[in-house]
Amino acid sequence: MDSSVLPDIDVPQEHALLVVDMKDYSQLPEAKMAPIRADLDDIILNTVFPQSGLDDPRSREGAYRDTGDGAICVVPARDTARLVDPLLGHLNAALSRYDQTRLRGGSAIWVRVSVHVGPLSLPDHRGDAINEACRLVDSQAVRQAMTAATKHGAYIAAVLSGPVFDRTVHAGRTPNLQHTHFLAAVARVEGKEGFEQPCQLHIPGMTAETLQHYVTELPQTPDAVAADPPPAPAGSGTTMHFLGSMKDTNVIGSVGTYYHNSPGR
Repeated sequence: MDSSVLPDIDVPQEHALLVVDMKDYSQLPEAKMAPIRADLDDIILNTVFPQSGLDDPRSREGAYRDTGDGAICVVPARDTARLVDPLLGHLNAALSRYDQTRLRGGSAIWVRVSVHVGPLSLPDHRGDAINEACRLVDSQAVRQAMTAATKHGAYIAAVLSGPVFDRTVHAGRTPNLQHTHFLAAVARVEGKEGFEQPCQLHIPGMTAETLQHYVTELPQTPDAVAADPPPAPAGSGTTMHFLGSMKDTNVIGSVGTYYHNSPGR
């Protein structure tokens, strides 16, 4: 077999992906864009990743990509849980400190974050996983969660894909985060009608009950099952009306048989 065809049929190795997207980055004055992006990279790569026990993704070819208003970080699949806990908490705390210590005239940083896992080849980024991770961070659900975050003093709104949630939170690999810290939602992206995935939303310091007031992209509840019609009263049969007297014995016998065999008899 020609070995050149193997890369096209082999399933790429699984990786975990962290996608970060800054809120309102395009609305910043042009002179502030580059400094704030540099600050965000410093926070994520030089502070939050080491705090979370994660290697700098820039040490692997193709594992870090600057997206302009954010970044894509690729880590080994074994580190998926660390991207959820403790990373999300550390990132929120770091952005809070940044806001408290920034210079006059500086801007706070709020970010949407998605965490996904799936097959992905490096360094060319071939695979659906990276597209799905980017669509998750762009979904209406996490954008609505971002509104809740800014109103409640948080700096990040995170969305976890179903596989990530199952392998981390549901599997008990996130000591500081339980099911009650997440809100089940549906990720949809405007203009991407073919994309719809179940997901879990998280804002540090906020319960799912509070977050639910801001999110409309929720799973549909099953429609109520229509009740069965009430059964006919016992002993009730089919009533047949005849005009005039019945004299034909064949008809009389048939009617009697139908009556005694009818439902309820």
